[in-house]
Amino acid sequence: MDQSKEIARYVFPFLRVYKDGTIERLAGTEVSHAGLDPETGVLSKDTVIVPETGVSARLYRPNSAKGNRKLPLVIYYHGGGFFISSAADPKYHNSLNRLVAEANIVLVSVDYRRAPENPLPAAYDDCWAALQWVAAHAKEDGGSEAWLNDYVDFGRVFLAGDSCGANVAHHFALKLKDCELGHQIKIQAIAMIFPYFWGKDPIGVEVTDQARKSMVDNWWLLVCPSEKGCDDPLINPFADGSPSLESLACKRLLVIVAEKDILRDRGRLYYEKMVNSEWQGTVEFMEIQGEDHVFHIHNPDCENAKSMFKGLASFINQT
Repeated sequence: MDQSKEIARYVFPFLRVYKDGTIERLAGTEVSHAGLDPETGVLSKDTVIVPETGVSARLYRPNSAKGNRKLPLVIYYHGGGFFISSAADPKYHNSLNRLVAEANIVLVSVDYRRAPENPLPAAYDDCWAALQWVAAHAKEDGGSEAWLNDYVDFGRVFLAGDSCGANVAHHFALKLKDCELGHQIKIQAIAMIFPYFWGKDPIGVEVTDQARKSMVDNWWLLVCPSEKGCDDPLINPFADGSPSLESLACKRLLVIVAEKDILRDRGRLYYEKMVNSEWQGTVEFMEIQGEDHVFHIHNPDCENAKSMFKGLASFINQT
């Protein structure tokens, strides 16, 4: 980037917006190719879902999968604060290969438009379009993607995501409760990995860690043009105007947090609120000691990441 250009906004440490409107991403720009991963035996491919907006997905399945044995389906929303990373990010590609191998599943990793070029709710709209595309395959002759038609058990469909992707899964589970799409496709459970929830008033470690509190404030204010700021119901599920948690359209929920993550206390609060709500499901909680936010994509072969993948696999394959 031209060093003489003036910076209008620096969203530490990931992105610069210049006064001429140019955007420079400092992370999450790498791209990996789909294909067979020899280490895990997982096969992947890319497909375009909505050509008009560029919404696409990277599909994963075990290379050994047989059409006569249908597998659970996980619809996965990647993290990155809604403004960096992609489904083709090598960090996500490598970690999802490992999850698919461990859990023996088919996985659809959704690639959505990012802010600030496309402010929210663009990412939610794109992810919803991808969910509609997947749901079409649950009907006979409803969709043309062979991997979904040949290998997926539509009686075992899950939503999952990390960081802002977990936020998306939360909102969709609420939206599905009373809409037609919720009748087309039944979500059995949701796995929320280091969920991205926030709020104007600090809680827990945020009270004393003012630097990271301000940093995350700035992340949200970049992506969501809302007068409510960090108390917008999109980011604060307990703010005024947020839908009731008891409307969550699934039977089971897993919330995972990391000990050193600035978002930890928000995830813990979400879990506690779910336990004490009128929701008629089962909620599980896992805290990874000694780790920070999305450590599993940065080091998917560490022991804590392997343990987390095993926990996710067990959660998905519960009968």
